[in-house]
Amino acid sequence: MLALASSSPRRRELIAARGLVFDVVPPDVDEDPRGETDPVRLAGTLARRKAAAVLGATSGHSHVLAADTVVWARGEILGKPVDDDDARRMLRLLSGTAQRVVTGFSAARTSDGRMLSGTVTTIVVMRVLTEDDIDGYVATREHEGKAGAYAIQESADRFVTALEGPFDNVVGLPVRHALAALTALGYTP
Repeated sequence: MLALASSSPRRRELIAARGLVFDVVPPDVDEDPRGETDPVRLAGTLARRKAAAVLGATSGHSHVLAADTVVWARGEILGKPVDDDDARRMLRLLSGTAQRVVTGFSAARTSDGRMLSGTVTTIVVMRVLTEDDIDGYVATREHEGKAGAYAIQESADRFVTALEGPFDNVVGLPVRHALAALTALGYTP
């Protein structure tokens, strides 16, 4: 059985939509970027840390899948907002930009600890947001727990004018890539 090293409801939905049977095993990992300025390196490192944390703490699972998503815009890495004001700040920063949404993923086999990892980047172009747009969106609470303070799969899709790359990557997991890594490690659903 697969252990999903994530507490993200979006990742659970993406994996479940593929018909996979899995247990959620939230990793106990500090997601502080520790001064990392490269979003690709940060997303990959955090995904590997999460997989390693669950790999050493799980039993009864043949494989582990972990992921981490960050948003990069105007030279800043955006994780999850700490409060509503931080969400407003992030949305102002993303307003009118082409941003990179980077998801790192790691698949691991529990029998020997072998891990395969990668990152996927999607470019998201967001229209200019008004203060009313931002305040209205923050009032929905959809920003909570979301990298970059928005959920493209919910009502924030109205802010997006273009997308280059996998949509599911922006939601939180490039499913095709993650399943390919699991398959390469011998996982069969």
